[in-house]
Amino acid sequence: MALSVADLDLRGVSEALARRDVTSVQAAEEYLGRIQQHDRVLRSYITVMADHALARAKAADADTERGRRRGPLHGVPIALKDLIAVAGVRMTSGSQLYADHVPTRDAFVTRRLHDAGAVILGKLAMHEWAFGRPATEGPFPTGRNPWDIHRAPAGSSSGSAVAAAAGLCAGALGSDTGGSVRGPAAMTGLVGHKPTYGLVSRSGVLTMCWSLDHVGPMTRSVWDSAALLQVIAGTDPDDTSTRGAQVQDYLGGLEAGARGLRLGVLRRFYVDFPGLNDDVRAAALTAFETLRAEGATLTDVDAPSLDLSTAAWAPFLAETYEYHARNLRERPEGYRESLRPRVYMGALVTAADYLRAQRLRERFRREVDALLERVDLLVFPGQMTPALRFEDFPMSGLAPASMRYTAPWNLLGLPAVVVPCGVSREGLPVSIQIVGRAFDDATVLRLARAYERATDWHTRRPDPTRWRL
Repeated sequence: MALSVADLDLRGVSEALARRDVTSVQAAEEYLGRIQQHDRVLRSYITVMADHALARAKAADADTERGRRRGPLHGVPIALKDLIAVAGVRMTSGSQLYADHVPTRDAFVTRRLHDAGAVILGKLAMHEWAFGRPATEGPFPTGRNPWDIHRAPAGSSSGSAVAAAAGLCAGALGSDTGGSVRGPAAMTGLVGHKPTYGLVSRSGVLTMCWSLDHVGPMTRSVWDSAALLQVIAGTDPDDTSTRGAQVQDYLGGLEAGARGLRLGVLRRFYVDFPGLNDDVRAAALTAFETLRAEGATLTDVDAPSLDLSTAAWAPFLAETYEYHARNLRERPEGYRESLRPRVYMGALVTAADYLRAQRLRERFRREVDALLERVDLLVFPGQMTPALRFEDFPMSGLAPASMRYTAPWNLLGLPAVVVPCGVSREGLPVSIQIVGRAFDDATVLRLARAYERATDWHTRRPDPTRWRL
């Protein structure tokens, strides 16, 4: 095949399919071949759905022949984090406990993707129950960073990041409770979007913490994420959090640019924050100037309570413990040693602790709402450091330090996207993060696209010749 589909972003694949430069079956076969060639090292997939994917691709091609193209995802091969249900396909959540679990119904987002004509290639690796640690061995390894296979892609949506960055799918869905879409996306040079809480249904998605969980896209470009969000967003009667979902046109205004947007720069998070990598800081400060040159107005702002975000996030692990309590009593050996005590920590959260965390959450909300009356968006880091080597990844504690940049937006349910803004001295991707008002995901994506259009960081790809152990 003259066209190398796996080197394209989702938009490129979609346009090639629309022009009939390639069929959906050919695209699926190319991705499946690439998975077979490289995933023995990268370990991004738990289950490859080859027969299912080829059947869907064949149906998509038949619809195309009849002039029934369903939209930009029609015939496009994507993949799902392995806590999102596909009927008849095992869904493990990266855990031995669910090694043989097979759901009978599709998740809401799966149904939406099928209705849009997407082709699902398989189920992607993840940290155990979306709360475990990186693993290179055992029945459920969590994937290797394609920019340096000796480094972790972060988590918990690790396989989603690896597969999308390495061209083993055209785009992926992950889940985000404290940064699990944005962290891996930042570590692998992707766009990672945590939508507004309640915009995308979690029905059919296994839980980590139901008041903080989000499902979102992980892709090579902003357009790709907008196209995925357009399909998966909306009200679902099986998820009461979506009753107030306000869906926008995420593609229509994507090219409107940065001019006229007022940006709040949380500069203290760049200048004085302990542990922030120098390369991340320098790339971010340069990105601010790029946004200014594109016509945005930048103002220094602050929200002092954000320093307490991890302390406020931790008591919500009571929800995690409640979800796992029965299994912990009856089958504790089913949890990895690195995960079990962390889940048990949720049992130590008292009602008073939980209520204090809720009060602190409301304090954050008032501070940030006041900021977002003065500015349209907030900008600051995606992560504190580039990707870490597996041996350097912190294996103790409830949460990595980088969650101080991501967890506040789960607590507040605000839309947040990371977009690549440079590389470290070691050639590893780094990102900025953009946060907006509730249900104004379109403006968040608009600014991300304006930055992306002014730079070329999103066009860089990891080198497959280095995927050897």
